Amino acid sequence: MNKPIPEFKNEDEERAFWADNDSSEYVDWSQARRAAFPNLKLSTRAISLRLPASMLAELRQLANRRDVPYQSLIKMFLRERIDAEYTRTLSAHFAIQDEKPTYTTKKHE
Repeated sequence: MNKPIPEFKNEDEERAFWADNDSSEYVDWSQARRAAFPNLKLSTRAISLRLPASMLAELRQLANRRDVPYQSLIKMFLRERIDAEYTRTLSAHFAIQDEKPTYTTKKHE
């Protein structure tokens, strides 16, 4: 049985709570489904990222082959990697939870 999620006064309070607590104690992630929000306007923030010139040239070549702007290609690559990491860490988390401890009755002499 999962613990109830507390009510939060604001996002800062909620952020602090989740920074210190394991969500698997509050949410049954085995029942989770991917959600789509097609009308959600994502907020974006400009960043400065230093890349080796050769890497940038490779990204531009790849983007040109796909007929997309190179910055969009970078975002696509980042999204794929982030999704892969979340999948890997969630899989590892549930694999650890599913393991049953083994006990032995053999006495040490």
